[in-house]
Amino acid sequence: MRLLGEILQENFGISAESIEAALAVQREKGGRIGEVLLQLRKINDNDLLSARSLQCGMEVVHALPTDFEPFFVPQVPIGFLKKFKMVPIAAPTGSFIAMAEPFHYQQLDDLQRRIEWEGIKTVLTSQNEVFVAIHSAYDMTRKEVADQVMQDMDEQNPESILSEIEETSDLLDDTSDAPVIKLVNLVLSQAVRDSASDIHIESYKDRVKIRKRVDGILYDMYSPPRHVQGKLISRVKIMAKMDIAEKRLPQDGRIEIRIADKNVDLRVSTLPTSFGERVVMRLLDKSSSLVPLTDLGFSERDLDHFLKLIKAPHGIVLVTGPTGSGKTTTLYSALGIINKPDINMITVEDPIEYQMQGVSQVQVNPKIGLTFASGLRTIVRQDPDVILVGEIRDLETAEIAIQAALTGHLVFSTLHTNDAASAITRLTDMGVEPFLVSSAVNAILAQRLVRKICPHCRETYTPPAAFLERAGLSPDEFAGQELYRGVGCPQCLETGYKGRIGIYELMSLTAEMKNLILTTSDAGQIKREALASRETGMMTLRQDGLRKVLAGLTTLEEVFRVT
Repeated sequence: MRLLGEILQENFGISAESIEAALAVQREKGGRIGEVLLQLRKINDNDLLSARSLQCGMEVVHALPTDFEPFFVPQVPIGFLKKFKMVPIAAPTGSFIAMAEPFHYQQLDDLQRRIEWEGIKTVLTSQNEVFVAIHSAYDMTRKEVADQVMQDMDEQNPESILSEIEETSDLLDDTSDAPVIKLVNLVLSQAVRDSASDIHIESYKDRVKIRKRVDGILYDMYSPPRHVQGKLISRVKIMAKMDIAEKRLPQDGRIEIRIADKNVDLRVSTLPTSFGERVVMRLLDKSSSLVPLTDLGFSERDLDHFLKLIKAPHGIVLVTGPTGSGKTTTLYSALGIINKPDINMITVEDPIEYQMQGVSQVQVNPKIGLTFASGLRTIVRQDPDVILVGEIRDLETAEIAIQAALTGHLVFSTLHTNDAASAITRLTDMGVEPFLVSSAVNAILAQRLVRKICPHCRETYTPPAAFLERAGLSPDEFAGQELYRGVGCPQCLETGYKGRIGIYELMSLTAEMKNLILTTSDAGQIKREALASRETGMMTLRQDGLRKVLAGLTTLEEVFRVT
C-alpha cells in the first residue's frame, strides 16, 4: 500500500518540506501523518479524505444522510463506535457502514457480525461526520424515552438521589436507570449537540419548563410535571457541588462534563422564585478553538482599523454590548493576533471562557476577596505589556485600568452599554474624570450577534415595502438587489438560521472627539461627531447590519431584532 505522504505530494501538491515538517512533529508527539498535516494547516479535510480514498480504494461520502434508522443502538455500545470511528447507516438512499479510519478491519468485521450486515458496502467519510451521526443516533433513542423518563419520576426524597450518583467519563455512556439522572443527561447532551449557550430550568405554578438558548434565541425542550422540580434541581446542585438543603439564597456552582469528544464547562446559577428555585446553566465548550479575527464579520475597513488599534503600545480598547453579544470572543481573537513570546499578557476574568497558551489567566473569586479591582491592582505589579479585564463594573476597576493605560500598558476590557458613544457616558457616570477618559481610551467597539441564514435552505425573496422603508432603503436604491431568507430545514432545526456573525460599530477617539469629551458626556453629541468624522467615519450597528443583509448573510428581521 502506498504511503499517504507520497499520495499527497503527487496528487495534491504538498511540498516535501511540509511532509518533512509533519514527520518531525509525528516523531516528537505521535499521531497520524494526515492528522498532523491538518493541524499544521498544510491540507484541508477534503484533501485528506481524497488521499485516503486513493490509498485504500474506498468511495468517499462527504455528507452522511440525516434521515437514517438508529436500529443498531441497542446492540452496539456507543464507546465501540466512537473508539473505532465507524457508524452503520440505513437510509432510504441506501445502506452502508461509514468509516473515518479505514484500517480497523477486525473491528469492522465484528460490527458487521453483530448487526448481521456481513459483506455490506463500506465508505470513507470525515471523523466529524461519523461523530455527528453517532451522537444523532443515540440522541434519537434518548428522545424517545424522554416522556417515559418524566413519567417514571415518582415522589422520593431528593437526598436519596445521592446514593444513585456515580459520575461517568462521558454522559452519553451513562446507563443509570434513575429517571432524574436520565433526564438531566438527556437535557445536557441535546443542548451540547445543538450548540446551545444556556439551559434554563424554570419553576411555575403547575409545570417546570426546561429551555435552551441556541444562537441567542430560547427554545422549549421539555415541560415535566411540577413534582419533578425538587429532584431535578437537586440533581443539578449535586453535580455542581452546591448545598441542596439551601433553597432560600442564590447559589453559584460549576460542573465539568464530557459529552462525546467535547469537554464542556457549565457555570450554574440558582435563584429562589415564588414557585421554587430557578436554574440557569451557561455552557462553555472548552474544546472549541478561538475564532480568527478575520472570520468574526468585520468590514475590511473596520478590520484594518481594529488591527492597528490592538497593536498600539498603550491605551484602552473597550468592547461594549449586552450579555452574550460575543465581546469576550472578539477580545480573545484580538489577543490571539498579538500573542507573541516577547509580550507578557495577563487577564483577570469571570469566568475564564477560553484557555490560551502563553497567557496568564486569573479567575475572579469574590468570596476570598479576589475581585476585578484587587486582581488588576496586583497584575499591574507583574510587569505586563497587555492586560485584559473581563469587565469594568465599578469606579475602582475603571480607575486602575485607566492608570495602567496611562503608564504604558495596553488594556482591553468590556462594558455593558447599548452603543459605542454610550460607553463614554457610562464611564463618567461611574465617576471617572472626563480628562482621564479622553487621555486613556483609544477606541470603543460596540457589537451584536445576528443569526446567519442557513445555507442549506436559503432562498431569494422580496421584502415588504414597510421593511425597506424602516431600513432606510428606497425602492429605487433597492432595485436589482436580491435579499435572502431561510425556509427552515432539519439542518437548522427548522429555524432558517444556522450560526451567528457579528455586526460592529467602531468608534476611534480622534483629537476632535477627545476635546468634545472634555466639555460634554452626551452620547448623542459624541455619536454625531463620530459619524461626521472625516478621519474615521464611523458606521453604526444598523448600517453594518444592513451591509450584511445586502451581502446575503442575514435578514432584515434579525438586524431589526438586535439594533
